Amino acid sequence: MTLRLRFAMALFAALFLISAGRPAAAQGTPHVYLMRGLANVFSYGLDDLAAKLNARGIPAVVYEYGQWQQLADQASAVSRSERGSPIIIVGHSLGADAAIEAAERLTALGTPARLVITFDPVGVSTVGPAAGKFVNYYQSNNGYGKRLTAGPGFRGNLFNRNLDAMAAIDHFNIEKSPVLHSEVVASVQALKARPKPKPKPAAPALTPASQATAPTAPGPGPSERAATATGQKAM
Repeated sequence: MTLRLRFAMALFAALFLISAGRPAAAQGTPHVYLMRGLANVFSYGLDDLAAKLNARGIPAVVYEYGQWQQLADQASAVSRSERGSPIIIVGHSLGADAAIEAAERLTALGTPARLVITFDPVGVSTVGPAAGKFVNYYQSNNGYGKRLTAGPGFRGNLFNRNLDAMAAIDHFNIEKSPVLHSEVVASVQALKARPKPKPKPAAPALTPASQATAPTAPGPGPSERAATATGQKAM
């Protein structure tokens, strides 16, 4: 056996042991992919959000926004391997722009994201050819946030949430809001696959008592008919 073949066999065995020791997500479990913004340092609220999701048994991984294409390809492969497990993309600032691009790529790959959540996109204001539900949390008065509009080829549902009235948040902490985290977690949990109820066994057909055939009352005998006729003549 050559040295190269031995190395290949050892590598295969190591990968097998790693994959066997890693708990697999249940079929239908959503997978969440989050992307930070500029310089990969201004969006650590997404790490906190990912920790909250993982604590609830929902796999969540954080990326930098420049990895959106790699993210889309990986998410598509995972979803296919799990028979269509839901894909959720979350991004902040430039990561929000990247989330939209990733969603468009996932749609082109035939595995559209079920849910895309953006926090204050800064450079992208139009969602192109993509499917799924888009929820955009933004502020129009902080100098950065953008409202999203549906562009050519969009065939999903788009919801804009203007947060101008929330004075406690701005572009640099919008993705850290505990209130918004709770909304996102609830939206993701709602996508968990629910087992279909088993059909109830059909009840045996019963004939209603009112529809049962009643016994036919016997008619008068010959002697009774004759007596009746005599009585009628007498009258």
